[in-house]
Amino acid sequence: MAAVCRAALRLAVHGRTYGSRLFREYSAGPSYQYILVERRGLNQNVGFIQLNRPKALNALCDGLMMEINEALDSFESDLQIGAIVITGNEKAFAAGADIKEMQDRTFQECYGGSFLSQWNRVSTVKKPVIAAVNGFALGGGCELAMMCDIIYAGDKAQFGQPEISLGTIPGAGGTQRLTRAVGKSLAMELVLTGDRITAKEAKEAGLVSKVYPVDKVVDEAIACGEKIAKNSKLIVSMAKEAVNGAFELSLSEGNRLEKRLFHSTFATDDRKEGMTAFVEKRKANFNDQ
Repeated sequence: MAAVCRAALRLAVHGRTYGSRLFREYSAGPSYQYILVERRGLNQNVGFIQLNRPKALNALCDGLMMEINEALDSFESDLQIGAIVITGNEKAFAAGADIKEMQDRTFQECYGGSFLSQWNRVSTVKKPVIAAVNGFALGGGCELAMMCDIIYAGDKAQFGQPEISLGTIPGAGGTQRLTRAVGKSLAMELVLTGDRITAKEAKEAGLVSKVYPVDKVVDEAIACGEKIAKNSKLIVSMAKEAVNGAFELSLSEGNRLEKRLFHSTFATDDRKEGMTAFVEKRKANFNDQ
């Protein structure tokens, strides 16, 4: 299975059919085996990554995660892209890590090879990342969603960390991010029982920000990305850094970080343009400088 899930072969074509839709490969670059990549939005300024292992419920194998990282790197360096959306299909965002790929791994292989360390790229992207979750977001799928900055859920989505039933524990941030999102009691219950929660319960607990009908959640996530992309990309990155600091720092240290970043905006052309546009009662024209 590991051999099957190696990084995808780079094909010579620039498009593929998925259902009735033709997906054009991003910037006419290499095609992928496990994901579909394109631009979305009226101004083509939202990067779009769709997990594409439908027969495996989008199980996260090494090859798929490597391809996500490659796509994220491309979007990160693209000056036109202001936000990124990651989604699956209506049945599964991702039903977990690929168990067949992990089944025969040894402690020495996991520890010596820093197994799953490459999964963290989603959480280090400077541009905002939005998860559009339909269906199952379990185990590694739930962890992948939590690495994103915003989670929108379809009303049939299910979230959970069922690793305990496999004789292991979450290994890609599940015990840490889930606890920060929903609190100790619910996180402990989910991790220790392997139970799932619905989209409605996830919103009530603070895990997701909004819930939409299944057929609307991807469009709403893209609309959110477009709204973000209208702002200065430089200032958006600063704001994201400040919010993320709240999870790593004490209140006083976080406030200091916020002040430094706030002061830093005064060294940018976009801060001056934004305030000038407000005073002049016109729309700001940001140039990301």
